[in-house]
Amino acid sequence: MITVYTSPLCPDCRECKVNFDEHKLAYEEIDITASMKNLKAFLKLRDTLAVFDPCRAQGSVGIPAIVSGDGSVTLDWEGYLSERGLPVVYREERPACRLDGSGC
Repeated sequence: MITVYTSPLCPDCRECKVNFDEHKLAYEEIDITASMKNLKAFLKLRDTLAVFDPCRAQGSVGIPAIVSGDGSVTLDWEGYLSERGLPVVYREERPACRLDGSGC
């Protein structure tokens, strides 16, 4: 099973969740804003993995973050679906968390 780090405050996370649920993908969702334990678990990944380097450099959070069973991490939920032949459906106007509107 995969783990997806999210926040209900994040538009990309909400879109990811809608799509994963619609396609009936099995995943554990960890809301990083629900508890300090969840936030610390996410920050441990974010602070140590190279996949988050661009996020740290740009000042973005790096969610949704998908962690596969083998420990690999991707920040591209749309690509994750596409690689599995699943269509992406957008429900929102595509707002973003960053002040410059470029993502979360």
